[in-house]
Amino acid sequence: MNKFSMVDYGDRIAVAVSGGKDSLSLLYIMKKIFDQRSIQKDVVAVTIDEGIKGYRDESLEIVKGFCSKLRIENKILTYKDLFGIDMDDAMLRRPSRKMTSCSMCGTLRRRAIDTIAENVGANVVATAHNLDDQLQTFMINLFAGDIERVGWIYPEPVRYGINNLKKIKPFVEIYEHEIVFYALNKEIPFQSEECPYTHESIRSVIREFLNNLEKAHPGIKYNTYNSILKISKHLKSIPSATQRRRCSVCGRDSVSDICSVCKTIQILTGKINRYR
Repeated sequence: MNKFSMVDYGDRIAVAVSGGKDSLSLLYIMKKIFDQRSIQKDVVAVTIDEGIKGYRDESLEIVKGFCSKLRIENKILTYKDLFGIDMDDAMLRRPSRKMTSCSMCGTLRRRAIDTIAENVGANVVATAHNLDDQLQTFMINLFAGDIERVGWIYPEPVRYGINNLKKIKPFVEIYEHEIVFYALNKEIPFQSEECPYTHESIRSVIREFLNNLEKAHPGIKYNTYNSILKISKHLKSIPSATQRRRCSVCGRDSVSDICSVCKTIQILTGKINRYR
């Protein structure tokens, strides 16, 4: 966090907690850091309930129990309450399989996390994306031809949105398997079951490819990460050619007249929901 100046004095941090090993380990560590400063109110756990029956229920119980043990406030926001539709409904309503589960969920989750963070008075959102996640995201953006998003990968936080939020990724230089070892060592409970919709994502294919590459050539992931840092830092320094504007529906940042969240909701429900 010091390396990329992720946290400033007086920040109130909303840690996005899903119930997995990464997010619960991050919450545990953030709690320890702020306990040393004797300022417990600086950290709050925020959880998004996507509405995936038989999957999210277990993780919500794990998060509630762990937050209670740590004496950390936990706030939950559901897709249903915010968007009027949950993931199980979205999977049934999507027009085709080209509209993948991960693309829909990722778009909605990012907005939901920002919304709940604002609701609890946080000015910083901390997510538990690790080094493996960063490599996968880089590959996905590269294959999609989305060069501007490659610049967004650089870990130095930037402020964004109508409420000037700052997003940080404290685990960005830590391997996924190292976080697993840490969680097991600290006896941190976590959900090990994968999302039932994850099979649709190209991320799973890329994860397997990179893991196999690392087995054959130990250290190649970290070398690749360092290369990505240089590329993303350079791209981030280039002024964006995309004009930023406000979504005509929700009023949030957008690159077009209607943002990706509102477009997704419109496709799934056939109407435009006005929310912020």
